[in-house]
Amino acid sequence: MDLENKRVVILGGSSGIGLATARLAGQAGAELVIASSRKASVNRALELLPAGTQGHAVDLSDEASVRKLFEGLGAFDHLVYTAGENLKLGALEQTSLDEARRFWTLRYWGALSAVKYGRPHIRKGGSIVLTSGLAGRRPHPGWTVASSICGAMEGLTRALAVELAPIRVNIVCPGVVKTPLWDNMTEADRTALYRQMDDKLLVGHVGESEEVAEAYLYLMRQTYGSGETLTVDGGGALV
Repeated sequence: MDLENKRVVILGGSSGIGLATARLAGQAGAELVIASSRKASVNRALELLPAGTQGHAVDLSDEASVRKLFEGLGAFDHLVYTAGENLKLGALEQTSLDEARRFWTLRYWGALSAVKYGRPHIRKGGSIVLTSGLAGRRPHPGWTVASSICGAMEGLTRALAVELAPIRVNIVCPGVVKTPLWDNMTEADRTALYRQMDDKLLVGHVGESEEVAEAYLYLMRQTYGSGETLTVDGGGALV
């Protein structure tokens, strides 16, 4: 399936994997709509995307705001959800449950809200692509919240694929990727993490956003997979 003249809505499309997906979709001829919580980030992204791209600053953790966004967008072909706050890892005894709930609000409930209000506007042959992460399959100490969200997202994807058929609903499961989601770490810790993964991963390097973005384009283009998890992790699940 060609993306030429297809309308693609990317929530979380102003940075990281979402922005990389928007850029590739734009190169493939798609008409783009991006949304993110910070207007400055949206404006920066629009400078990198094709002319005519729509950008919206929306609180994706707020159901009413998400509903209003889709009410104003009209029909489109593909919905991609990559939105997420900066990753914060830590031991269970140091975990604030209120803070953990905030991560769930954007990553899980925000995605569910987007699907709820976006689905009625998806044209025949369209699709939904969500996002999880390798933490759901290979958690490390301190990854309790991240792992649980990723596992829940993959279960949600399978359930939505059944309920929303024939709309295809799939999910991308990235490994460690160089994105702003790691920006709450110190530069030294982040560099150490990347070096450790470079040595460990089967492909010999940490992922770049553009490498993972290819998975989202594939899931939009293909027409025979639904309820699937496409893992792009450099072999991380095997080591």
